[in-house]
Amino acid sequence: MKSLKFVLATALIGPFLVGCGSARVSGISMEKITQPHYKTTPLTKKQEHHWAHLDLLTDTIPGMSVDRAYGEILKTKQGNTTLVAVIDSGMDIDHEDLSAVIWTNPNEIPNNGIDDDNNGYVDDIHGWNFLGDAYNEQFEYTRILAKGDTSHPQYTEAEQQYQKEFKKYSEYKNIYDRVTAQVVMVDYILSTHLKKSTYSKADIDTISTNNPSVLNAIEFMKIYTADYDSISEFKEAVEKDMILINDHLNYHLNKDFHGRTTGDNPDDLSDVGYGDNNVKPHDPEETHGTHVAGIIAAQRNNHIGVDGVANNVKLMAIRSTPNGDEYDKDVALAIRYAVDNGAKIINGSFGKYYATHSEWVSDAIRYAAQHDVLLVISAGNDAYNLDDTPSYPNDMVNGKEISDNFLVVGALTPTYGTKVVADYSNYGQHNVDVFAPGSDIYSTYPNNTYKSENGTSMAAPAVTGVAAIIRSQYPHLSASEVKNIIMKSGVSLPTEVQVGDDPTHIKAFQKLSKSGKIVNAYNALLMASKIK
Repeated sequence: MKSLKFVLATALIGPFLVGCGSARVSGISMEKITQPHYKTTPLTKKQEHHWAHLDLLTDTIPGMSVDRAYGEILKTKQGNTTLVAVIDSGMDIDHEDLSAVIWTNPNEIPNNGIDDDNNGYVDDIHGWNFLGDAYNEQFEYTRILAKGDTSHPQYTEAEQQYQKEFKKYSEYKNIYDRVTAQVVMVDYILSTHLKKSTYSKADIDTISTNNPSVLNAIEFMKIYTADYDSISEFKEAVEKDMILINDHLNYHLNKDFHGRTTGDNPDDLSDVGYGDNNVKPHDPEETHGTHVAGIIAAQRNNHIGVDGVANNVKLMAIRSTPNGDEYDKDVALAIRYAVDNGAKIINGSFGKYYATHSEWVSDAIRYAAQHDVLLVISAGNDAYNLDDTPSYPNDMVNGKEISDNFLVVGALTPTYGTKVVADYSNYGQHNVDVFAPGSDIYSTYPNNTYKSENGTSMAAPAVTGVAAIIRSQYPHLSASEVKNIIMKSGVSLPTEVQVGDDPTHIKAFQKLSKSGKIVNAYNALLMASKIK
């Protein structure tokens, strides 16, 4: 699920638009926070890039105590290699920080055009691509309307959602067209005045002038860049927002758009064998799967890039998440592919609020449970209470939980206190299980680059990494046991927090998930070591 935070214009200054943003116990005892611990100073650059691995007690940062787990428990222990499937967009399997941890199918001869292992997928060396050459897609509710099937149980709801979203994004487009035009003009005025094509906030502060146009340009840029470290970061944000707005209007909300190119019938689960073995990104904007992969298992201690949460892991790449809503058929088959090819954990940083064949996915979740595979799923990024607004995939059928191998994760920020829960994160005392670091997460990006991203999409792979460590060190533990260890061993936060972007919407943290806890790798390993 994708959520946008826009810098929307609210007033005019001169000829320019102006807008606004937005008690430690030694030994083997479980840790419990009894007093608030606040990070009172800004994070260092090193902490910014690594905060999810830090410890709330020792660092006053609400990380998962990954460094402590390695330093005090794991040390030089290797454990068994754990195979983790990443169901996502394309993954840069050649990335300098990922290539050493990519799974290779031992039963397939590369590029001979033969299905050597008879699993139905020809030359599936590192995984499978269910999307073929496609990347952009409609939202599920757009597909429902485009089919014109008024008997669909969500048709009326889909129609209402479509009208609301189309109007909203059309308005966003109008505003951003104006904003980007203003940015171009302001940029021209300031670069001309400063006599340099690129300039910094500090450069702007040095300007002394009575020229009204330059003064307006300065005011515009200062207001718009207030929440950004640099002008270039602001410009990148505007450009990214424009891409997302246009994607909504051109693809996600376009009833006439046909993104699927695989030639199969997405409404026929028996129509299989489509796609290909190219699991890499197919579009310059296709970065999500690579970022998720790095959070889980970027090669540790190689002194480049980042350290993933888990060591001794292999990543299976499954490309089935487009820029838009995934198809239920692709998700169901992706889960089954992962299970059949030996994955012990599946990370799913995707989701939607409408479904056409949710029963196919439910059956696949049961199939994973029968084969002792844990699924870790992101909660979503719309600040919804999932107890009131169901999302897909989920492990509920007719109000009953169908398995105990399904773990749903909400997102945290680096600052402990009232805003420790990310303002975009979905929550739910019955339908979200735990919270984990999800904001400002620095990880791998395609072409040997690195970048910070926000989302429950980042929180889920953090938990997948913890689960992978447990399954590596204690392979006798079942998927259900690993799930419950992660939930029970987490750190309780006895505090009230803001939910969403409304400062008056305050809830007890313990009420936002089933466990009421944040994931803690140190505690989880201690608990796992006691289960025989």
